[in-house]
Amino acid sequence: MWTQIDAHISQVTGEKFQSQQRRSVGGGCINQGYAISNGEITYFLKINQASQAAMFEAEALGLKEMLATASIRIPNPICWGVAENSSYIVLEWLELGSGNRNSSLRSRSVSQTDAPRWEEMGRKLAAMHKASSSQGFGWKINNTIGSTPQINTWTADWTEFYIKHRLGYQFQLARRKGGNFPQEEKLLAAIPELLAHQVQPSLVHGDLWGGNAGCTNSGEPVIFDPATYFGDREVDIAMTELFGGFPAAFYQGYNEVFPLDPGYEQRKTLYNLYHILNHFNLFGGSYASQANRMIDQILR
Repeated sequence: MWTQIDAHISQVTGEKFQSQQRRSVGGGCINQGYAISNGEITYFLKINQASQAAMFEAEALGLKEMLATASIRIPNPICWGVAENSSYIVLEWLELGSGNRNSSLRSRSVSQTDAPRWEEMGRKLAAMHKASSSQGFGWKINNTIGSTPQINTWTADWTEFYIKHRLGYQFQLARRKGGNFPQEEKLLAAIPELLAHQVQPSLVHGDLWGGNAGCTNSGEPVIFDPATYFGDREVDIAMTELFGGFPAAFYQGYNEVFPLDPGYEQRKTLYNLYHILNHFNLFGGSYASQANRMIDQILR
């Protein structure tokens, strides 16, 4: 496997690469992660079962889509494919964290008190969100949110897209896992009114919690591990608030460049419900109860 991956890197970069050092690093909850180096250059490698090759291809294409906006720093995907019984993706290695030469892309390394860096992350994300699509809402291929399939069929109307391909799909999966959501139909019927604001398709990260954001040693904000598509930009901002929230400086920087529309505070719970339902589908447990509390809150 290692020989095949080294050969693929060499082919794509045009420079002979033979990994001499392979160090295990954080790769998230579903992948194995490695720092691989030939002594001069280091790459970040993620490995999964061969059946997950499409997941890595979608990740690579999503990273390329975000890179094309020339806005916020994104790790460049080098190559991806299948070797032996494993699928893999090789990414540019970015050193994250002030003075920590052992940081990996999985580190949460931006200081909560470092306002200028957080402001810059907000401004650069806002710039990325200005990238739009004439095809509507969705993306060129389906991808994954965690390991759950994420359906990105192009749809002209955002409300229709969110009902069918986001919440409706997650509810369908959750029912198969024994989830009980008494107000599901009432909620779905209310979404056209709840999302009555004007929405333009924006290129979104799609899974923007604190674990997928960091800062390089030189102080440059970076985001990674996307679930990319064109949607309401508020889905990214809402998720930054889901697990503890980013510092206020981040939102200040964002609003300097691309102010949020009135009513965001009411919509963010509806957008974060998608992720809580997905957490139930991935991990079970108390997430169903949390989802029902959120539904009650939205429908009040």
